Amino acid sequence: MTEEVTYVNRRFDPDVTGFHAIAKDMAAAVGYTAELSVERGLAQLLRLRVAQLNPCSYCLILHTDAARDAGLSAAKIAHLPSWRESTMFSDAEAAALAYTEALTVFDQAAFPAHHDALTRFFDETAIAEIAAVVINMNLWTRLKLAQGAVPVTDGPAPDGERS
Repeated sequence: MTEEVTYVNRRFDPDVTGFHAIAKDMAAAVGYTAELSVERGLAQLLRLRVAQLNPCSYCLILHTDAARDAGLSAAKIAHLPSWRESTMFSDAEAAALAYTEALTVFDQAAFPAHHDALTRFFDETAIAEIAAVVINMNLWTRLKLAQGAVPVTDGPAPDGERS
């Protein structure tokens, strides 16, 4: 059972502008509770990989739990950062993960090849959904990082202390 985690915004309240509402609309359309044609477990792998690349604590915790809820094994979730060295991920998952990384860090030279690789496994709608999932996660990780969303379990740690 996951321990209860709450979050504190250290930098700003995201609701001081209308941007947070727009981000919530995007999450409703392609976030982890949205109904997509892309397999739910794959979409969660992609969301979690973006959270790892952008290291967003809020998103890492949320999407690790969502990946478990989507039926992904603990071993596959833990092994995600080393997906290239793994036999746990299908060729379709590997293509989608490579695309996710290329779009997240935007490797302009390599990006077209990663997009083309997706066409071996996914139709146009699924590719558009994969792009939307990755773009949405990049928006959320950056929003949460900017607002300084940090997890707390027993209240904030004293200054300078980390557990």
